[in-house]
Amino acid sequence: MTSKVLMKGNEAVAEAAIHAGCRHYFGYPITPQTEIAAHMSKRMPKVEGGCFLQAESEIAAINMVIGASAAGKRAMTSSSSPGVALKGEGLSYLAGCDLPAVLVNIQRGGPGLGSIQPSQADYFMATKGCGHGDFHMISLAPNGVQEMYDFTCLAFDLADKYRVTCMVLSDGILGQMMEPVEITDAPPAAYDKSWALTGTGGAREPNIVNSLYIDPVKLENSVEERYVRYAEIIANETRWEETMTEDADVVVVAYGAAARIAANAVHAARAEGLKVGLLRPITVWPFPKAPLLALAEREHVKAFVCVELSMGQMVEDLELAIRCRKPVHLCTRTGGMVVSPEEILAKVKEAAGV
Repeated sequence: MTSKVLMKGNEAVAEAAIHAGCRHYFGYPITPQTEIAAHMSKRMPKVEGGCFLQAESEIAAINMVIGASAAGKRAMTSSSSPGVALKGEGLSYLAGCDLPAVLVNIQRGGPGLGSIQPSQADYFMATKGCGHGDFHMISLAPNGVQEMYDFTCLAFDLADKYRVTCMVLSDGILGQMMEPVEITDAPPAAYDKSWALTGTGGAREPNIVNSLYIDPVKLENSVEERYVRYAEIIANETRWEETMTEDADVVVVAYGAAARIAANAVHAARAEGLKVGLLRPITVWPFPKAPLLALAEREHVKAFVCVELSMGQMVEDLELAIRCRKPVHLCTRTGGMVVSPEEILAKVKEAAGV
């Protein structure tokens, strides 16, 4: 059974987390994601076993997530750009302990405190490891309020399945906008958590959650085993969406809110007789390298246009993915400014040689 509700993207994240079985939320207010914490503060006390706690800092919040996750509970925190940066050490500890967790980042302009306007300048932080050591997070990039809901539910499943942190990488546009959301009452999936610190009652050997390895050989083995799981994630969980790429001369690549804007530019280009398509990465890690390379190897594809609300970060992954087979043009705005369909169309025409 499903129902439709009009809600903000931030509210959709909170409702999705509760539906997915999250009963432990730890956070700290920061614009433009504060509605997540505010919604959780109202809803969690009404849910059986629900715990909302406003931590004294972002650092405290991520460490509370570590504790709840170690006990086998579905736990989440959320923040916006500078707050997520503060969580970096805790994210590294989550990876080192192989603990599942969900982190939502409603991006804002930076660096520093920057602005409260939307941005996509946290791409490196989401995809290159927000913390020290060899590790990755799965990063899902929604482009609408429905996907804010759906991807939050998915994030908890992926986190439990692979024992990793899963980030929902959004921005101030999607967090604040309102759209109808279809909510299902299907029960959340269950995963084996025999590794959790639940107490033994003398019935089994105690579990240990640890990220410290004095023996370098044991640490290397631990990291290598983690990368076996990452290979499984790359093989099984890479997600993307293609629109009108079958005959495209120019392929636009954009994610999140920028992809919504880019879609308008693609349709405008088609209306003018230009053969333009769109590839939208849904997982920015793992990045959809294979489909991009396949497009680059098509003779009719002459160029790519990378659209980002940053000075250009995803463009590096795009260039690596296509192995420099075709030119890549960059279309950006940053600092909280939003690119327009007209700016993208102009860049598409430049790439097409029009």
